[in-house]
Amino acid sequence: MKRAGARASGARPPLTLALPALAAVAFLTLPLVGVLARTEWSELAGHLGSPGTVQALKLSLLVSFWALGLSLALGVPLAWLLARVSFPGKALVRSLVLLPMVLPPTVGGVALLLAFGRRGLLGPWLESTFGVTLPFHTSGAVLAATFVAMPFLVISLEGALGGLRPRYEETAASLGASPVRVFFTVTLPMVAPGVLAGAALTWARALGEFGATITFAGNLPGTTQTLPLQVYLLLQDEPEAATSVSLLLLAIAMAVLVALRGRWTGTPADRVRRVAAVPEAEPDPDPDPGEGPPSVPSRAKEAGERWALHAEVTGFTRLTLDAEPGTTIAVVGPNGAGKTTLLRALLGLTPRAHARLTLGAVDVTGLPPHRRRVAWVPQDGALFPHMTALANTAYGLRSQGVPRAGARREAQAWLDRLGVGHLGHRKPSQLSGGQAQRVALARALAARPRLLVLDEPLAALDQTTRAHVRHTLRTHLARFGGVCLIVTHDPVEAVSLADRVLVLDDGRALQDGSPAEVTRHPRSPWVARMLGRNAWPGTTTAEGLALDGGGALVAADPPSPGVPALAIVAPEAVSVHREKPAGSPRNVWPGTVREITTSGSRLRVLITSDTAPDLVAEVTPQAAAELGLADGVSVWTSVKATETTVITL
Repeated sequence: MKRAGARASGARPPLTLALPALAAVAFLTLPLVGVLARTEWSELAGHLGSPGTVQALKLSLLVSFWALGLSLALGVPLAWLLARVSFPGKALVRSLVLLPMVLPPTVGGVALLLAFGRRGLLGPWLESTFGVTLPFHTSGAVLAATFVAMPFLVISLEGALGGLRPRYEETAASLGASPVRVFFTVTLPMVAPGVLAGAALTWARALGEFGATITFAGNLPGTTQTLPLQVYLLLQDEPEAATSVSLLLLAIAMAVLVALRGRWTGTPADRVRRVAAVPEAEPDPDPDPGEGPPSVPSRAKEAGERWALHAEVTGFTRLTLDAEPGTTIAVVGPNGAGKTTLLRALLGLTPRAHARLTLGAVDVTGLPPHRRRVAWVPQDGALFPHMTALANTAYGLRSQGVPRAGARREAQAWLDRLGVGHLGHRKPSQLSGGQAQRVALARALAARPRLLVLDEPLAALDQTTRAHVRHTLRTHLARFGGVCLIVTHDPVEAVSLADRVLVLDDGRALQDGSPAEVTRHPRSPWVARMLGRNAWPGTTTAEGLALDGGGALVAADPPSPGVPALAIVAPEAVSVHREKPAGSPRNVWPGTVREITTSGSRLRVLITSDTAPDLVAEVTPQAAAELGLADGVSVWTSVKATETTVITL
């Protein structure tokens, strides 16, 4: 089996590219070879064990680890800000982060001296107020190392955060987790490889810092003289010892790069898969630092409560929505109709639309997403890959201040109800699609929501699993005391799960009624086609409908003339002939077969025509064989006037 990423067989790089590349490798390698060739191996132990070298090494480790700590404390929040928040001057801030990486180190030292020196901008105030003098002190060496090394952490972590899709953090917020809790329990664990890679690079850069340190902190043995500064001094009097110490720094730098190989340049998806595969104990973080648990009614108190929905949505999606407790609403419509925007407006997660939202007697319009008690199940479930199924399910309860033991008991009960209780110890990567979807649903229901929003929850499942999960979902929605909104493109889901069907088009409510009503009288061509019907818009005439796409349709009982309307014809009502039919059909058109697909035990035939809109006919395989139907075959189609339904718009 060919190794992944291997060069294709027989492919050779052009010499015009290969030769300069080899020259570059030689250019980078030769100085390292020079260090190895000039090292006095017999004297290496003596050089590295000398008191001055040992003292400088200890100081270098002290300075570099302090610089790493400062970089983590300041750089991690800065990386998150750059990756997640839009604000004026963001490009300028990113440029300031990158500046120390391209600035000559000595210039950086001069800048630090003018800012924190005794005659600098802050230096006199620091000395008079706190008695702190940074230049020519170990703390000055730490500051210099942090200045030049922190950008490596910020840039590495910003890239990792940029590759992490926000849906994990948004889902955590919908479960009741505050932004601080989301950051420490979801964001940081999922970008841990990026944090570790950035930290390693930052530490290695701080360990090798020279120019800014000697300019700002000086070169005082035991105080600011780190290993790079000692190399500089040894070159003047003991070049062999300088070579030995340089080899030590070279070995440390190479060890860091080898350890990071394939980790800090991997794709975000690779990072998530690596995190998910680590069999560690489930994290069970405490409530947010410095923030007490939110006020949450007890389960016994909430068990009998029911939450009606009233929403006035403005912006891209514009509608007013009212629903009684226990109502399930299927939201359907073509792509771009505003379905997901509606859900995100109710969650408070989009600037495209704003929802004035009341749940029960509580107006949650001004509350942040984690206080609204609106639980969200994205299309893929968005289970946190670093947590087990049990920890995922308990996450919302823990975020709401429920003690650990109680949260685990209730989470296990929800998993048991959905038939996945025996999988509580597994990570999401160890679950099938149907199992993961049930865990995601259990997590949302366990969070005690007042409103449940599901964004195509069954779309990623196969037909068999989808039917099983649909039955489970229907069972538990029947006992849910709030309102549930389900975005779907599946007519079976809309009919079998929902009490109402809300049809959106261009951000507006086109139809809102029971599944039976929408099925009988769809007011949108898209909905009619979703339900498997032929649908043609037009204007009513005395005999039927003048179609917008050209042609006319005769109907048995047309509405008053001159009204916009929609003609609905079931595929099984379309007859297909090889010759022009004679007899009673009022609607007869020539056409050409363009596509034949299977629909259960029957075939659906797409037929196009120059004199009528495209239509779909449904025939048996035997009839298709007798007619000789195939792509490109010319046929005639007919529809009886009594089989045509005209609905005014």
